[in-house]
Amino acid sequence: MTGETLEPTRGKLERSLSQGIQALYRSQLGQQTSQPLCHLVDDKLIIVIENGVTQPEKLLAENGQQDLAWQVRTELESVLEGQLKDLIKEVLGVGVTDLLSDATLETGRTGTIAILESAPKVRDSSSQSKTQPKTQPETSES
Repeated sequence: MTGETLEPTRGKLERSLSQGIQALYRSQLGQQTSQPLCHLVDDKLIIVIENGVTQPEKLLAENGQQDLAWQVRTELESVLEGQLKDLIKEVLGVGVTDLLSDATLETGRTGTIAILESAPKVRDSSSQSKTQPKTQPETSES
């Protein structure tokens, strides 16, 4: 093998981001989330987090304090925004132009769309690995 380094696959980047986001929520909010779903689509990153709403937010919402719960959610998103942008840049190698977030207090889900400066470099999924034999395309003769 030559000294060239292979770009990571899209799946590897998505898994790395998912693990990083889960660690961020655990370390900053003490919140144990389900494994976040991360999906790269060109220059956009879609993130869905199950159990992303904290217990105090849920408690407030369940006791008629929805406005306060939303205020807490907004402040938490604001605090985490810079750290999430840094994580995305570290993993994907491209910066974030815009971050759009929302949450549903009733289900505990949060969703974020990150608009990236450019599409991250990923290894083409159609490239052959050394363990897979190369196949020739079938040709039909007319």
